[in-house]
Amino acid sequence: MADLHKAIRAIHNNVVSINGDTQADIQAIDDNNQVVTIDWTQVNAWQDPQAYQYKRQQAYESIKEQLDMLYWDKINGTNNWETMITTVKNLYPKPTE
Repeated sequence: MADLHKAIRAIHNNVVSINGDTQADIQAIDDNNQVVTIDWTQVNAWQDPQAYQYKRQQAYESIKEQLDMLYWDKINGTNNWETMITTVKNLYPKPTE
């Protein structure tokens, strides 16, 4: 599972390789070729700081559709493109640091 791998690497920055896909079979190896004891409490609580980006990418219309929206907005004096972008950004806000 990619999310577990990403969380492990974020929390244990000395990990250089990870084998396995589930909490039961994952083994992480550090740069000294030693097995890393994974802090599963932290891994399971970890929130991907880029998750909003992935969600936005899925929600946005294709570039082709967006360009068409922009064209028709200019022709018709509307703001459909701006509304769509604002809706997606509000639905998946960028986390505050």
